[in-house]
Amino acid sequence: MPKYDFFMKNIRNFCIIAHIDHGKSTLADRLLEKTNTIKITQGQMLDDMDLEQERGITIKSHAIQMEYKYETNAEKPHEKAAEYEGQNFVLNLIDTPGHVDFSYEVSRSIAACEGALLVVDATQGVQAQTISNLYMAIDHNLEIIPVINKIDMPNAMPEEVADEIVDLIGCDLDDIIYASGKTGEGVEDILRAVVERVPHPVGDEDAPLQALIFDSVFNSYRGIIAYFKIVNGVMRPGEKVRFFNTKKEYLSEEIGSLKMDMVPKKELRTGDVGYIVTGIKNATEVKVGDTITTVANPTQEAIKGFQEVKPMVFAGIYPIETEDYENLRTSLEKLQLNDASLTFMHESSAALGFGFRCGFLGLLHMEIVQERLDREFNMDVITTVPNVSYMVYDKHGDCEEVHNPSGMPDPTLIDHVEEPYIRATVITTATYIGPIMTLCLGKRGELIKQDFIAGNRVEIQFLMPLGEIVIDFYDKLKSISRGYASFDYAPAGFRESKLVKLDILLNGEPVDALSTLTHVDNAVNLGRRMCERLKDLLPRQQFDIAIQAAIGGKIVARETVKQVRKDVLAKCYGGDVSRKRKLLEKQKRGKKRMKQIGNVSVPQKAFLAVLKLDDD
Repeated sequence: MPKYDFFMKNIRNFCIIAHIDHGKSTLADRLLEKTNTIKITQGQMLDDMDLEQERGITIKSHAIQMEYKYETNAEKPHEKAAEYEGQNFVLNLIDTPGHVDFSYEVSRSIAACEGALLVVDATQGVQAQTISNLYMAIDHNLEIIPVINKIDMPNAMPEEVADEIVDLIGCDLDDIIYASGKTGEGVEDILRAVVERVPHPVGDEDAPLQALIFDSVFNSYRGIIAYFKIVNGVMRPGEKVRFFNTKKEYLSEEIGSLKMDMVPKKELRTGDVGYIVTGIKNATEVKVGDTITTVANPTQEAIKGFQEVKPMVFAGIYPIETEDYENLRTSLEKLQLNDASLTFMHESSAALGFGFRCGFLGLLHMEIVQERLDREFNMDVITTVPNVSYMVYDKHGDCEEVHNPSGMPDPTLIDHVEEPYIRATVITTATYIGPIMTLCLGKRGELIKQDFIAGNRVEIQFLMPLGEIVIDFYDKLKSISRGYASFDYAPAGFRESKLVKLDILLNGEPVDALSTLTHVDNAVNLGRRMCERLKDLLPRQQFDIAIQAAIGGKIVARETVKQVRKDVLAKCYGGDVSRKRKLLEKQKRGKKRMKQIGNVSVPQKAFLAVLKLDDD
């Protein structure tokens, strides 16, 4: 048996998938602690971003290598226990996010693994994102190891949750591992199961190098560092490598494995997960999903099966100061390295100047990107009202994809407009079926099916317009279900809809950043509420500000922000009334002149006012 084949048999690449807040990151910490990879000094060691620790969520997938010496479980010995006893194994773990907005991070992690820990909260059971991530893993033929977490909680229901998992994936009850990320119970069983059940990587070390890039980060001193998994071949430092899709060639300055810090190695073999430093400075030259090969012995085809990113929500991001435009471009490029699901393209606005039209996977993703631009790059930006993309057909049958309401053609030229639909899955208890039905039907949803999973838990599927859920749907769902409903969605094509462009005018001037596309039945009500909210948000000037909502040339709503008046009569203690009239006339002329030349400053929170319209 060749030496490298034996080495490959001792590698296990696996990820952790679960619904949000089911304890993946805490469980990952226990695995690192048990294998003596790190000493835990704080909670969530892999969630090293400030935002992750503040919000208690995983935003980025994190790769880390562990070394584990296998010891047989005397009570339940595995059929391969004698073969594995006392051997050392290399375990490459990728901790993934659970929120639906970061599902692309999960898909990238899954593409670099052979197995997955399916973690389910013992107090909450199977949730929508659990099912979504599971199907993603099954599509990639990953070995699934079911784990019930938080069994130490007083309200844990391990037996009921175990039945749900058996119904979901068809496994035996004995296959399920009971664990607690808090106390460390069951962690040894998980490590054994990873060695016993997850298949080792399969590949040919004598074949040309093929390495899949699944992530990348920017380092101010070393340039762009790409994270990869070797599918075939061997990689060594000092070799000249080529990135398959971009056709760019670089010298491999350093390669190594990913522990809490990067550990340089003299070579990485088939099945290994590691990093490469090539000194690349241009962010556009590294694409997640690309294949790395060598110049001396190049592969003829790229690695297949990597999922392309599909932005679901679009919004404009503009620098507050015009001269920061180039800095914003650089910041977005660096951020895109670390977050491949972010897409952006140049656009300009009459109200806001030059900026970028960015594509996001959801509203939380948009919020996180805006926060990271501020914290990591010190960029003060204005974000416009989020919207989705529409397919606009003209009278000649030509189709154009529109991401921005200001890009809509003249209404007289439009034949019809199609909007994106999604297949939404909601899992909840029977108690909240009524309010959830009302919410979804009120958002123009169509009920597809309703199934009881186990006990009083029910899965409801709707066909809904994406534009109806990008703003406040998730918050409302959590409120009416008191947090007992989980939500997931998948694209379901485009459908023809009666959509109109709603414009907001300030003193007769349209503010394109506040324009939105909405269904004709909702337009008047939405325009009225936007005007009312903007009246509260806009600072008062020394002249009246007329806020109007218009559909085409028709004004459908109006509010007025009254002017701030100075008491010009304060210095008149007496005398003829004509003295007072003269001062008031002078003030009136000044107000009129100021209205002609005055600009209305729209604060950032006004651009996001539409997000909070239903808070009242």
